[in-house]
Amino acid sequence: MELKRKNKPISFDELLRELQGQKANEGTQDPISLETLFDETFMRRWSSFKSFEEFLRKGNFDVKTQADIDNIPDELFDRHVNRETDFRDWKSMLNQAHAEHAAG
Repeated sequence: MELKRKNKPISFDELLRELQGQKANEGTQDPISLETLFDETFMRRWSSFKSFEEFLRKGNFDVKTQADIDNIPDELFDRHVNRETDFRDWKSMLNQAHAEHAAG
C-alpha cells in the first residue's frame, strides 16, 4: 500500500515499516508491530528508554508524516542511536530487535 499524500499522518507501526524499508513487501509478509519489535523489555535492555516513541522524542524527531521520515538524515539518526543506545547505528539496533523477536 502506497501513501498517496506526503503529508498524510501515518501510524507508528507504519513508521516502523518505512524505517525498515518493508512497506513494499507488506502483502508478502506479516509486519511486526512496533510494540512487539521495540517493546519495553528491548528498549530497557539496550537503552535508558521505555519505548521507541520516547527514544524518538529524545532525539527531537517529529515523525508524524511520511515526509518527516524521509527528512531524517541517516547519519543523524545513526548518531542518535549511537549516543542513546548500546548500538553503533540504526541498522545494528534493528538487526538486534529482529534477532530477539525471532528467538522468541
